[in-house]
Amino acid sequence: MSRRGGDDDLIEGARPRWLAGVASAAVTLFFVGLALGVVCLFLYLTPGPSERPTTVMLRKGGGLSEIAANLASAKVVSNGPLFMALAQLSGQAKRLKSGEYEFPAHASIAKVIAKIRSGEVVRHKITVAEGLTSQQVVDILQKNDVLTGDAPVPPEGALLPETYEVVRGETRAAVLQRMMDARDHLLAALWAKRKPGLPVHTPEEAVTLASIVEKETALASERPRVAAVYTNRLKIGMKLDADPTVIYGVNKGLPLGRGLRASELAADTPYNTYQHPGLPPTPIANPGRASLAAVMDPPDTGELYFVADGTGGSAFAKTLDEHTRNVAHWREVEKAHHAAPAAKR
Repeated sequence: MSRRGGDDDLIEGARPRWLAGVASAAVTLFFVGLALGVVCLFLYLTPGPSERPTTVMLRKGGGLSEIAANLASAKVVSNGPLFMALAQLSGQAKRLKSGEYEFPAHASIAKVIAKIRSGEVVRHKITVAEGLTSQQVVDILQKNDVLTGDAPVPPEGALLPETYEVVRGETRAAVLQRMMDARDHLLAALWAKRKPGLPVHTPEEAVTLASIVEKETALASERPRVAAVYTNRLKIGMKLDADPTVIYGVNKGLPLGRGLRASELAADTPYNTYQHPGLPPTPIANPGRASLAAVMDPPDTGELYFVADGTGGSAFAKTLDEHTRNVAHWREVEKAHHAAPAAKR
């Protein structure tokens, strides 16, 4: 009895020592893991090596190792394998997106991963000025090295001049489609609220008239009055006599760099509104928002004429006699400044 009792005491005495060993190992592992976690967190948040903002292109389809190598090569991160390890530990390794990224100086790996995870790519701006032809817009896109691919020239007047944001690698065709969609959306909204009794009967005719208004004045404040002049002429069957339409018939709207010649004013093209009544067959440019809005809601002015006034604007008139006096004044201004730009009607 006493012997068996002694063996039991030995077993019971060893059990606490075994449990103590396990507990000690667990505590050690806990502190080792805690230390590793602190080290990883420190490395995750430590400022990166780049001394200035750095742009990096991450290829579509590139894996984590390629992303890490590109970032290390650009000195955005100090160590590619470390970036890979931390991206995997953070659970973001499979959520990184391709594209062009700009990282601020000394960006931590945490900030780098967050930017790539959110797809916060660099956005470039392309500005299309009002009054450009569709060919001129395509030429702008063709010269932009951010975009890719080719695109056919859209119909005249199909684009909305604006500033558009694009990303590197976006196709020119996609950008042009956005410009066309923007124009269609705006045109539909303006046409739905147009002034009753307009002499334009379709949205396309409104675009054509707006393109003439766009080319006739660079002053936004004058566009409603210019639109009213042409609206009034259309209502009474008077020829538009618009120089920009003649120019479009001569060379598709490119700047002449001089006044129109008598031979050009007499040229029998479909766009010569000195020779043919009504609107030309198509728009002569891509009009902007202000010109489109002006032809949809022109003021009731009764004016039929306008001519340059010598101050950068125009002098408007309701009668031919008044207009003749305005033209004479403009000729005096021309003479005084030794210039010879073509007078408007």
